[in-house]
Amino acid sequence: MAGMSTSDVVPPSVELVRERLAETIAVKQQMLSGAIAAQTVDIARLMVESLRSGGKVIFFGNGGSAQDAGHLAAELMGRFAFDRPGLAAISLPDATAAMTAIGNDYSYDEVFARQVLAAGRAGDVVVGLTTSGNSPNVVRALEAAADAGMTTVALTGARGGKGAEVAEFCIRVPSEDTGRVQEACLHLGHSICEMVEAALFPRPR
Repeated sequence: MAGMSTSDVVPPSVELVRERLAETIAVKQQMLSGAIAAQTVDIARLMVESLRSGGKVIFFGNGGSAQDAGHLAAELMGRFAFDRPGLAAISLPDATAAMTAIGNDYSYDEVFARQVLAAGRAGDVVVGLTTSGNSPNVVRALEAAADAGMTTVALTGARGGKGAEVAEFCIRVPSEDTGRVQEACLHLGHSICEMVEAALFPRPR
């Protein structure tokens, strides 16, 4: 690969896979012993309350976190564990035309904030995913949502960054490795979707 020396290349190996799996397990073990489980339940309850009252859940993030935003919104709009009516959820990064128009006409820092203010209402729940906690467009959207009366949630890495300062609720994954944080956020997101679905559409046991 251009610009890379042979010493920069990590060869495929079973050991590497095992190391990464061990890192993932270690992060989740830390999450088990902390307050993250209770925080996750609190966020699920907030979403249930909002959806029951006609609100919606709005997800956003950049790069891999953008894909996670789309993934989680799809789990609510479609289904997670069983068939049921769709739930009101939006993934802002999926709106390519809006993203590029706002980025071009204003700035990239505004691509989520302007969408949040256009589509969101007081009582909605917005979820910003940012591994560093400092993505300017995510922080800006959280600020805009809070000012408009929406409930703000940030899912971040260990440091929390500015996202932890501006969001009403913040879950900090105990890692600063981007891959491990994204894996954990998706796991937490799945747990939230499962709880929301079960609360809104209880099934006989």
